[in-house]
Amino acid sequence: MTMTTTMMRAVVQDGYGAADILRADRIARPEPSRLGDHDLLVRVHAAGLDRGTWHLMTGKPYALRLAFGLRRPRNPVLGRDAAGTVEAVGSAVRRFAVGDEVYGVAPGSFAEYAVTREHKLARKPANLTFEQAAVVPISAMTALDALTVGRITSGRHVLITGASGGVGSYAVQLAKAFGAEVTGTASTAKLDLVRSLGADHVLDYTREDFAATGTRYDLIIDIAGNPKLSRLRSALTPTGTAVMTGGEGGGSLTGGMHRQLGARIMSLFVRQRLTSFINKERGSDLERLTELIEAGKVTPSIDRTYPLDQAPEAMRQLDAGKVRGKIAVTI
Repeated sequence: MTMTTTMMRAVVQDGYGAADILRADRIARPEPSRLGDHDLLVRVHAAGLDRGTWHLMTGKPYALRLAFGLRRPRNPVLGRDAAGTVEAVGSAVRRFAVGDEVYGVAPGSFAEYAVTREHKLARKPANLTFEQAAVVPISAMTALDALTVGRITSGRHVLITGASGGVGSYAVQLAKAFGAEVTGTASTAKLDLVRSLGADHVLDYTREDFAATGTRYDLIIDIAGNPKLSRLRSALTPTGTAVMTGGEGGGSLTGGMHRQLGARIMSLFVRQRLTSFINKERGSDLERLTELIEAGKVTPSIDRTYPLDQAPEAMRQLDAGKVRGKIAVTI
């Protein structure tokens, strides 16, 4: 008897590098019979593109290779964000059933099918398309975590650097939903987007230095630009908080980790709080976001949508800094 393997379309990488390392291929589809007890097989309808996916493609900072593979990624299929339909469930899965529409984090989402854990998913918001839902999970959860770590409360004045990007576009909306007064920084061409997201004030970082305006903020969500800690502190109130995330310009070895470590050490000796965090990728956070999305307080901002075989071009656009908000990849 001859055994046949069901194949699926996917975008894969055989090593680390720029977008040229990506290629469309047909690979073996995950077998439902091999799911772990808490695993789900998701039929992916759309995937999101975020900076974390860029890091996995390039293998930078090099420190992340300790977790994902030294010479090549252990999972050759690119992608993390996903929205789709549950195809099969493990024996211990209780929150979802076959046919449910879900969204969340599914490693290898640039493919027709992906396997993920139950706790990394939530039911798709009823008012979003699959493309819209796919660009929410990692960026929006990162923004939510940043504001939570920053102890956001109503009435606080918040500065968000990189407000037109994936994380920033959600941070602006979430901060407004929590009752904050929001200032966002962006380039000249993206100021209109930041305004449309609800920011009370915008700063063109090509012309204005947030640290030199004289305005002091209760909370800074530092997403882009890697400003020196002294600049962050000069823009904070005497007891303000700066939360650092991202840091693509922080060096090839450790990225922004050394800066974040330095900030935590400095916080031991000053009244201001300089901190960072690791995104937990929890379905409970997605459920909280779903409530805000369905209430109309948060809306995904999609700049462009690409078919699966054009995922390398989508990555080039992200790498070039040309994206306003988010990119979706349709499967």
